[in-house]
Amino acid sequence: MIREDLSDLIAFLAVARERSFTKAAGKLGVSQSALSHTIRRFEARLGLRLLTRTTRSVAPTQAGERLLSTVGPHLDEVDSELSALAELRDKPAGTIRITTSDHAANTILLPKLAPLLRDYPDIKVELFVDYGLKDIVAERYDAGVRLGEHLARGMIAVPIGPPMRMVVVGTRGYFERHPPPKKPQDLPRHCCINLSLPSGIYAWEFEKGGREMKVRVEGQVTVNGVDEALSAARAGIGLAFVPADLAASYLTNGTLETVLDSWSPPFSGFHLYYPSRRQSSPAFSLLVDALRYH
Repeated sequence: MIREDLSDLIAFLAVARERSFTKAAGKLGVSQSALSHTIRRFEARLGLRLLTRTTRSVAPTQAGERLLSTVGPHLDEVDSELSALAELRDKPAGTIRITTSDHAANTILLPKLAPLLRDYPDIKVELFVDYGLKDIVAERYDAGVRLGEHLARGMIAVPIGPPMRMVVVGTRGYFERHPPPKKPQDLPRHCCINLSLPSGIYAWEFEKGGREMKVRVEGQVTVNGVDEALSAARAGIGLAFVPADLAASYLTNGTLETVLDSWSPPFSGFHLYYPSRRQSSPAFSLLVDALRYH
């Protein structure tokens, strides 16, 4: 159907339903003469009379009644769907895809998302655990979660968690067999659990008095997640470098002990990042507010 036919059809349906050019013109926001011209043009193009006009009334002809009963309901359905889409624009709904680490997912995202998803059942969230810094635009994610706020140009970074610390932990049994390290340079002489990231084996990062240091460690076990590194340390395999909040309960009950605490100052915690040009939907705006760290 060409655009002109659709416009003329809408005009015809208004007149046929109102049984009045005056009322239909008011409903459509056009003049009565312009509407009359539209109907005559439509009838001429079809080669059929659609309306019977008298000085006192307007009524559909047999052809007009057929058009009204067959096409009218379909256009009503289209109008209804368009209205529903307009409501969806203002209603918090839809799926939000986030790339994150398991640590952030378990300690921040899931606890904070629980009340949001309970209050807004039409919002869905897909979490993809990955330690790589994804190109969220190219890979069609809505947002990512990573440590720190220094991200690629064109990204907005919103803090969603408190400052963090990394700690070196080991069991009492391990330290009974091996003298605790006094400085980061002592670590290569210890059995350490390495963390494998998409960018390579992670070098443990330390800072003290403005002096920064990265140490490559050695050991018998390499894992690709901090939870697994923590489990390996708890098993007495060696030393692990993990977020302090993950190790907190094991430090409290004495399962693990820390060393080199003075070399592990706090740093900026988890941030939600997303493109600055992203047009925020109601659902995404609610998610950002729910996750934001105050």
